[in-house]
Amino acid sequence: MSGWAVGTLDELTGPGGWAPLRRHFDVGAFGVNAWRGDEAGAVVIPEHHERETGHEELYVVVVGSATFTVDGETVAAPTGTAVFVRDPTVRRAAVADEPGTTLLTVGAKRGEAFEPSPWEDNYDAILLFNEGDWEGGRQRLLEALERRPGFPAYLYNLACAEARLGEADAAIEHLLVATEAEPRFRDAAQTDDDLASLRADARFPAPS
Repeated sequence: MSGWAVGTLDELTGPGGWAPLRRHFDVGAFGVNAWRGDEAGAVVIPEHHERETGHEELYVVVVGSATFTVDGETVAAPTGTAVFVRDPTVRRAAVADEPGTTLLTVGAKRGEAFEPSPWEDNYDAILLFNEGDWEGGRQRLLEALERRPGFPAYLYNLACAEARLGEADAAIEHLLVATEAEPRFRDAAQTDDDLASLRADARFPAPS
């Protein structure tokens, strides 16, 4: 294998505006991706924190202009702006101000060897869900569980796929394990359309 490689964001960006740079180049030292919003007002970075991963994150606007919300504060970010979120517990999000706005994101946990984040597999599965490919999403999550057995987010989304596929017993089993490990999933399950077919089941987890 060559010691270097080249790619363009246009050729790498797929459904959902994700350009999986880390995966494409097999980057092993840090997480790096790019995200594009095709329309003004599109969510480029969904609101989230990095409490579970402990990652610091750097966001750089490489095309267009974005508006960030970081720890409740609004930040205007034209092309060339860098936004660094050191504290993993801080909530952050970004929306596109212009069509085609693209952000480069880099992240890792300070002081530790990098491990790819499990959200990559989850995101793959959700893209398949969005296309109505519940079986494909299920298979992707089963493969992910072989690498990270018992990971709650995988199990929760697996339950969603199984519920959509009419496999109620398997869905309930995986949902119960997921909600036991991560109580926040109890509340999510109460309104998740993917799990609607299960809510009349006496085994369905109660809200937290």
